[in-house]
Amino acid sequence: MRIYLDYNATTPVLPEVLEEFRLWAVEEFGNPGSGHLYGQRAREALSAARRRVAALISARPEEVVFVSGGTEANNLALLGTVLPRGGGHILVSAVEHPSVLAPARRLAELGFSVETIPVDGGGYVDPGEVRRRLRADTVLVSVMLANNETGALQPVKEIARICREAEVLFHTDAAQAVGKIPVSVREIGCDLLTLAGHKMYAPKGIGALYVREGVKLSPILFGGGQEGGLRPGTEPVALAAALGRAAEIALQDLPEEAERQRHLRERLWEGLREIFPRAVRHADPERTLPNTLSVSFPGLSGAEILTRVPGICATTGAACHDRSEAVSHVLSAMGVPPEVARGTVRFSLGRFTTPEEIDRALKILREVF
Repeated sequence: MRIYLDYNATTPVLPEVLEEFRLWAVEEFGNPGSGHLYGQRAREALSAARRRVAALISARPEEVVFVSGGTEANNLALLGTVLPRGGGHILVSAVEHPSVLAPARRLAELGFSVETIPVDGGGYVDPGEVRRRLRADTVLVSVMLANNETGALQPVKEIARICREAEVLFHTDAAQAVGKIPVSVREIGCDLLTLAGHKMYAPKGIGALYVREGVKLSPILFGGGQEGGLRPGTEPVALAAALGRAAEIALQDLPEEAERQRHLRERLWEGLREIFPRAVRHADPERTLPNTLSVSFPGLSGAEILTRVPGICATTGAACHDRSEAVSHVLSAMGVPPEVARGTVRFSLGRFTTPEEIDRALKILREVF
């Protein structure tokens, strides 16, 4: 029996969310742009989904733009704010997801000045470092809320305040955070925020970008005028409705579920440390996602460990380079020695993780070590 400990890569679709999707994909299949009854009902469903997502992040419904996922949201956030200006300076942290780093590199190729903000040994950005690197021509700062590999929670509230004082736009990729911990765009003070459906028990292929009222953003795709002119194409009503339902469910028990997963994570860590006393934990457990444990087994290969325990579904880092022997850019930016980084395994828990699964995983791993 397989034990799934890779919820940061993707989550299963909740039954209630799947039913919501089925309703609007099969029975109520209208195009929200149509004037007849089917279209009207689809428009109502889209509006309801927007309200539900907005409620989860304390935004206004009109500030939520539906997109295909985190990658599109991040590209729209960076390219949509920066390209129309024709020039300027952009700051991104060294541990961002590739969907932030890649458009940043593209902007550099187009002549924009792109600078990387370093992190400390725990993988954290120093807000003071952001302040020191701001320039008169800085257009945008992008620092993720939670790291996908280590779970490190960045001080985005402080960074947002610094950016606001300097009249610089601030974007945070919160794809790994929304639905796992309370996230409020009002409390953070961000201008743009990314979330992804498949990280919070909705289907793949749907996400959203929060765009604060008053922020000027240009589309990067061209066609019709859907989503306020920012995302052309017939709206995926069924996917949006599913995301809305997932947001509604997350809001019902977020603190309690987060604490449950944190307890299970610590149970896993204590067991691993007992099995392998030299284990190294990445990031500060008090400043990480409650479901994420990135741990290294120095002298061993994370990829080889996972190959020897096929019943445990985890990764060596981010899903995009799972089982790779190369050191991830995140651990490299943290200054983790190669021999330590090579032995890293990321365990990420979720709503369906049970104490019995944690104990069973530890029993399997004990046989490997």
